[in-house]
Amino acid sequence: MFSRVLLLCLLCGFQLGSRAQYDPDEVTQLPGMKFKPNYRQWSGYLDAGPGRFLHYWFVTSQGDPAKDPVVLWLNGGPGCSSLDGFLSENGPFHVNYDGATLYENPFSWNKIANMLYLESPAGVGYSYSDDKDYKTDDDKVADDNYRALQSFFVKFSNFTENDFFIFGESYGGIYAPTLSLRVATGGAQINFKGFAVGNGLSSFNLNDQSLIYFGYYHGLFGEELWSDLTQSCCDKGTCNFYNTSSEACQTWVNVAFNIVFESGLNEYALYMDCEGSRAYHKGYLRAMSHVFRHYRKNQHIYKMLGVRASSIALTSVPPCIDSTAMTSWLNRGDVRKALHIPDVLPPWDICSDEVGKDYEVLYSTMKDVYLKLLSRGLRALVYNGDTDMACNFLGDQWFVEDLGLKETSKYGPWVDDSQVAGFYQQFGNITFLTVKGAGHMVPQWAPGPAFHMFQSFVTNGSY
Repeated sequence: MFSRVLLLCLLCGFQLGSRAQYDPDEVTQLPGMKFKPNYRQWSGYLDAGPGRFLHYWFVTSQGDPAKDPVVLWLNGGPGCSSLDGFLSENGPFHVNYDGATLYENPFSWNKIANMLYLESPAGVGYSYSDDKDYKTDDDKVADDNYRALQSFFVKFSNFTENDFFIFGESYGGIYAPTLSLRVATGGAQINFKGFAVGNGLSSFNLNDQSLIYFGYYHGLFGEELWSDLTQSCCDKGTCNFYNTSSEACQTWVNVAFNIVFESGLNEYALYMDCEGSRAYHKGYLRAMSHVFRHYRKNQHIYKMLGVRASSIALTSVPPCIDSTAMTSWLNRGDVRKALHIPDVLPPWDICSDEVGKDYEVLYSTMKDVYLKLLSRGLRALVYNGDTDMACNFLGDQWFVEDLGLKETSKYGPWVDDSQVAGFYQQFGNITFLTVKGAGHMVPQWAPGPAFHMFQSFVTNGSY
């Protein structure tokens, strides 16, 4: 009883000392919330540059907000909203299937951290630009995100001494390291400790190369196709599945590509069903667009080879993830008002077609960026749900190994709730870790192990 009273007193003290420029952004009530939260939250806009404003949603820790770390969460795409992370992965509450009510997430990451969700870049979700010019690239996004972070810490100046971490998912494998480098080398007062990437796109080439092995050893291709692939793409024990000039190799890689992505499999979680009656997830198209980019112009070839295409049209790709309830709730007028969203903005969508179609990819690998960050003593975590095919675990494992760092722990299991939760290996201040049975969105499909992993990383504890 005494500890509970003490916590309330500390929280009250924190609240009294933290009223400043951000009071107008505070969210005091939310439609569909039938429980009383034991944390505070704000939703509003951060300045990302001239005429560009990024929507943020910030929730304080349920523990000790004044001392717990601040963690920035970025979903990928590019062009997909980080509110997907909030409302379906690691946020304090999620939306019920009715699209009207909310339920608490017992594995919320704000149990131990102050969580900041940023809709980036401008044009995504409720973020916007006055000139409505949403053409951007990797460096511009990192620059805008860095300016938005500086804007955040001006609003919430009492958090500048807290440890700060950046987490990115999927194309966040580009967002998180590029932003981290700006934070690490910039002049802003930010107590930056490290970054993490979940099922991230860290190297286009390694992601493509590894997917062929992933598919074969998960029983997707069969011996005949595997023989065609190895005979056409391999020479003296070395295979090139990602950018060969061999037309025969390109042909068979496209056959493999279409088995993975157009036969009705769940790209995000191999062993989970795709339910074709549900509205599809636009993130599927974003993720698919990054794989085998070198061969995209020849994808029609598979049809001439007798490979059975999916019964689901490409304009209605395998849905696998249903974002209908979240979309319905975020577009309610009373919800928009509670989150301080301007009336003139268009409806919220999980991914922006406009941002995605004009986005310019500048980096094919994050290797040099990682090496610069690790040389500064920052901690890094690369984690993967091991059933994802969009950004598979093997490609990220190869990426970490290719950094050329000295192994400091052997590859072995880690345990959550008395069960093997996956495997991990450490190379100095970077850890590679798998989450057993999870797909692309680890906090959504393995919430307990994901929380364990998150807590271990931000506290620099053991796995």
